[in-house]
Amino acid sequence: MTTTLPATVRGWRATGGAGIDGLTLRSDVARPPGPGEVAVAVRAVSLSFRELLILRGRYVLPVKPDLTPVSDGAGEVLAVGPGVRRVRPGDRVTATLFPAWRDGPLEPAYLGQLGGSLDGLLTEVAVLPEEALVPVPGHLSHVEAATLPCAAVTAWNALTGDGRGLRPGQTVLTTGSGGVSLFTVQFGKLLGARVIATTGHRAKEPRLRALGADEVVNYRDVPDWAAAARDLTDGRGVDRVVDTAGTLDQSLRALALDGHVALVGSVTGEWPPVDPRLLFGAAATVRAPAVGSRAQFLRMAEVITAHRLRPVVDRVFPFEQARAAYRYYESAGPFGKVVISVP
Repeated sequence: MTTTLPATVRGWRATGGAGIDGLTLRSDVARPPGPGEVAVAVRAVSLSFRELLILRGRYVLPVKPDLTPVSDGAGEVLAVGPGVRRVRPGDRVTATLFPAWRDGPLEPAYLGQLGGSLDGLLTEVAVLPEEALVPVPGHLSHVEAATLPCAAVTAWNALTGDGRGLRPGQTVLTTGSGGVSLFTVQFGKLLGARVIATTGHRAKEPRLRALGADEVVNYRDVPDWAAAARDLTDGRGVDRVVDTAGTLDQSLRALALDGHVALVGSVTGEWPPVDPRLLFGAAATVRAPAVGSRAQFLRMAEVITAHRLRPVVDRVFPFEQARAAYRYYESAGPFGKVVISVP
């Protein structure tokens, strides 16, 4: 099935290591979808820290030259190629960051990623494999749905993807107020947990509480937030930490026996040394969730739909101001996702 595709498509291009100034907007001839492919009219994309790492040349996975950047986006199916059965023109969809990772453990064959080794979604029309697509929850706008593929799936995987999962009545601590952390607060409450959040900004404390955090620790006022977390749990420690700051030493000290740390990354780029005795002392499990599979995305979307959860969006930029969106994300310390709308 086909519909009329535009003759040309505008898209932003990037080169790993060239920085934000290396982003360029250009027009190319539109490519029709081939067998098993779907042309998606992109309506919105959202930025994550991963996108900055790619532009800085510091991403851990391969990045193709002359890349259409950004893994996260949402839009409407414009046309489908031969053999496509799951979607049809007009369907609202988003896409998994790893298109080939459907379920089960992450394998080397699944490491192709949108906006990295594969072209991403900062374009007017993206041609994607059918197997990558996930329906948009009906109550969400394209702007809201565009925030899900990286940050939300990572948070969901961090809380549920280790085989045991977060259980009602447990305590989870998340560091900072980036995209993964805010989704962790929201999902933690939906799953019946007590949630402790940390922040270095007093203005964000009431916003974290309004989002669902039961306790907020300001690490500028209380640098030893691990001790504060233990005090808040009567000395027991927290059951799970979602560490987005690379502060594994403190995360382990905050942990209860047999606890779990999901090490998501380090927003500072620094990796302080860790005393291995902390691992043994807590009988801890440390796992680095690599976003998640399509099956995890689908399960997460079911929960989002059932609870009518809405992602937190800080600011929306027009397509032509993509560079400004990146700069704002990099320097403004947003509370919520930074989104670029596509005409």
